[in-house]
Amino acid sequence: MRNVLTHEQTVEAATHRTTRRVLAVLAFAVLTAIGAAVEIPLPGNPVPFTLQTMIVSLAGVLLGPWLGAASQSLYVLAGAAGAPVFAGGGAGLPHLFGPTGGYLLAFPVAAALTGALAGAPGPNTLRRTVRLALAILIGTLPVFVGGATQLVFFTGDLRGAIALGVAPFLAGDVVKSLGALVIAMRYRARTLGQL
Repeated sequence: MRNVLTHEQTVEAATHRTTRRVLAVLAFAVLTAIGAAVEIPLPGNPVPFTLQTMIVSLAGVLLGPWLGAASQSLYVLAGAAGAPVFAGGGAGLPHLFGPTGGYLLAFPVAAALTGALAGAPGPNTLRRTVRLALAILIGTLPVFVGGATQLVFFTGDLRGAIALGVAPFLAGDVVKSLGALVIAMRYRARTLGQL
């Protein structure tokens, strides 16, 4: 005998799924704000070290490209609207035109790219682990490109922008990428399966 859902059951299931997705997007926007609060200023550098890129990567691999990008868009929009969610408690639209604005504006693109490159979840095989690791590493590139591009306006040249906005963060981002990989391998199938 075939199990047929009633119209009410179908609507209820769709409502629950939508609610889970909205909550997941909100949760990752909040986690990104928390990642910004973990801030280590670097002497002579307008760009601090934060945990944001790790959260951006996790948003992509745990929520998928569209919801991951939505969570980061919500984060950026909340900060632009005045919520003190950027590093150092920064907020407001002018903050997006400052030295760290290029990084922030790249977050939705980075989450979408990471989620798209990660592909569908499945068993943790070596091949899938390598793909996930590469997705996280490659997905970080838009953040560096966006950040360095905007820093050119403050440093006057690309070399200075890379020296301030990319080079000091490479080692830390490799460590954050490894952390994101470990978390993603443990929770990815379960999280995406519920969304």
